[in-house]
Amino acid sequence: MSKYEEISVHGYEEFCKAVEDRKGKDIFAYFSGDKDASGKSWCPDCVKAEPIVRGEMSHLPEGSVFIYCQVGERAYWKDPNNDFKKTLKLTGVPTLLRCGTPQRLVEENCFKPDLVRMLFTED
Repeated sequence: MSKYEEISVHGYEEFCKAVEDRKGKDIFAYFSGDKDASGKSWCPDCVKAEPIVRGEMSHLPEGSVFIYCQVGERAYWKDPNNDFKKTLKLTGVPTLLRCGTPQRLVEENCFKPDLVRMLFTED
């Protein structure tokens, strides 16, 4: 039995619903480029970061929520008016953030296990 809940969502609407359904909980979100049928993302940095982020998930706080969100195909992500960029102010993928706080790791910072662990463990 893990001490946190993990959810996988696809797209902005599903992400918002997952957050809304878990209001009041400590929510961490990881944003990645869409994966193809073989499970490989179009985003090479996302491919590199995911095992590092997953390797630090044992440090997630008890009772917290981890949302794995695929942001869409490359063309959608590149659109400066997509909801992730416009509303959530994401600047790149991968992005790991703690919802409701300014804490976030973007792109190559997600490659650093110590930074990922710090985001998961510091209030």
